[in-house]
Amino acid sequence: MSFKDSVSDTLVLATRNLKRIPRAPDLLLSFTVQPVMFVLLFVYVFGGAIETPGFDDYTDFLLPGILIQTMSFGGFVTALSLSDDLGKGLIDRFRSLPMSRSAVLAGRTLADVATNLLSIAVMLGVGLLVGFTFSASAAEIVVGILLMLLFGYAFSWIFALMGLTASSPESAQALGFIAIFPLTFASSAFVPVKSMPSAVETFATYNPFTFVTDALRELFLGVPAPNNGVLWAVVWSLGLIAIFAPLAVAKYRSAATR
Repeated sequence: MSFKDSVSDTLVLATRNLKRIPRAPDLLLSFTVQPVMFVLLFVYVFGGAIETPGFDDYTDFLLPGILIQTMSFGGFVTALSLSDDLGKGLIDRFRSLPMSRSAVLAGRTLADVATNLLSIAVMLGVGLLVGFTFSASAAEIVVGILLMLLFGYAFSWIFALMGLTASSPESAQALGFIAIFPLTFASSAFVPVKSMPSAVETFATYNPFTFVTDALRELFLGVPAPNNGVLWAVVWSLGLIAIFAPLAVAKYRSAATR
């Protein structure tokens, strides 16, 4: 099969996945309402109690972390959709069709990029309303958005593997929460790493969420990220894709209908 055919198959399946969203309003709410609730909760409930040296306002510190969390959570849709398709026998049907072996997963993860872009637009709009202020050029803002999409795309492949491995959509969701919540909360997303106990601080310092969140703060706010944060954020994202994309494709090829 040619590269052109593979791209065409991927786009067809990405469009299929996007068309399912209007018929599932709960998915649309997860892209929009849930992240907004996180912003409002942290800004107005915890904001006055958290000190963030180097930042004029907790909202400026918080929003990049919430954005990165939202990008990782975007992959839940991939896990649930693939787990559901596997349970209904659709994966077997896809594998019987004359299409690229990777098109189903590539189309599913590509659809996540589109929904993540919607989440970014909503989050930035809400952030500006509650007091977030950019201290960056237009080019830096664009680079920051591309970095978020890259990180979210990496986690879509992780969730693709989870969806094909879990025994049910509910198990996939539970497995995702168990994996994501420690990574997001034990990072610089919501509080400064220096405020954590020493053992947690060490983990948080090298947590990929910390690298990407700090890189986003550098791009959006001009606050320098430690240890070449932007470079390491890209390295982490590409590394996760390089590891989990082949694993997910291999699992897709061998996955059997439940």
